Amino acid sequence: MRDPLSKKITGIAPSGIRKFFDIVSEMPDAISLGVGEPDFDTPWRVREEGIYTLEKGRTFYTSNAGLKELRQEISNYLDRKIHVRYDYVHEIMVTVGGSEGIDLTMRAMLNPGDEVLVPEPSYVSYAPCVTLADGVPVPIPMKEENEFKLTAEELEAAITPKTKILVLPFPNNPTGAIMTKEDLEPIAKLVEKYDLYVLSDEIYSELTYKTDHVSIASLPGMRERTLVVNGFSKGLAMTGWRLGYICGPQIIMEQMVKIHQYAILCAPTNSQYAAIEGLKNCDDEIQNMRTAYNERRRYLMHAFKEMGLRCFEPFGAFYVFPNIQEFGMTSEEFATELLREEKVAVVPGSAFGASGEGYIRISYAYSLDDLKEALGRVNHFIEKLRKK
Repeated sequence: MRDPLSKKITGIAPSGIRKFFDIVSEMPDAISLGVGEPDFDTPWRVREEGIYTLEKGRTFYTSNAGLKELRQEISNYLDRKIHVRYDYVHEIMVTVGGSEGIDLTMRAMLNPGDEVLVPEPSYVSYAPCVTLADGVPVPIPMKEENEFKLTAEELEAAITPKTKILVLPFPNNPTGAIMTKEDLEPIAKLVEKYDLYVLSDEIYSELTYKTDHVSIASLPGMRERTLVVNGFSKGLAMTGWRLGYICGPQIIMEQMVKIHQYAILCAPTNSQYAAIEGLKNCDDEIQNMRTAYNERRRYLMHAFKEMGLRCFEPFGAFYVFPNIQEFGMTSEEFATELLREEKVAVVPGSAFGASGEGYIRISYAYSLDDLKEALGRVNHFIEKLRKK
């Protein structure tokens, strides 16, 4: 029989995150610290609005770009949070999660052979989405000694005449790194100098612990060069509602809506109504979740110090990225043995790019009780390794 599969698709590796999630799902006594999903329930106000929407029969299609009322609230939200005002009619589109926004950006903007710079370690979807759009992903390794931030020197060294888009994945998954306004300003100058565009993935923008999140779109000259991807999964604990959004220049957004029309049509209607309530009235709930995450973050940093495990201090998202190079194992070997011997699931750093090798990702989107039990097991595991 003729091969039914696309070589482009078969050449893309499956997600390294899901691999360990699937294994641990078959181990009922294991503790998973591997999935980046809030352990909080979606705020009641949001759930109640979703229920009310269903009771009222609001289950129809919305416009392709999303409910007008939701796009208006997104515009208001971004104005007060990142100090950038978007036209809700022409510059905002509601997507099925933030991941769709990443995919749409690449498909709408790339021609075959265009290069996309992807700072790594970073979220697993960027490079595959570039490949699926016939672009060329170019990784930029970020370094622990730079707090896993992208430096201007690293960026400029990676730019070629084929470079079109820079991905800015901050706050970062998996490292928890953030970039301040002072960090972003030299990056913005290079973007202008080399006539690039930016995909700024700001899905963790509500979860910063040292300083408020700053979007590169708010810097001079950057609004017209930046696509801002965000959503409701992390800040409002709405992962299963599958709702995100993307904002950017009208000329690009028009093409994204066209792709969305044919591939998706519209995001889930009741999720859109529920998200309006979240944007209007859930700042307190978001703050409570952020406070709890910060408490867990501080606990993990203290625990690592006590066990002598090196880990730079992250100030965003809900991940830590400890260094396991002292044990002479690959990150996959370490994660596999930890799961087998102590029944604790973490994600190998190599799942997030080659520069993640020698690290593991631990999510603290879990209760303190679970974290304490899991860290006790991790400590027991590394003590055995040090005695070998």
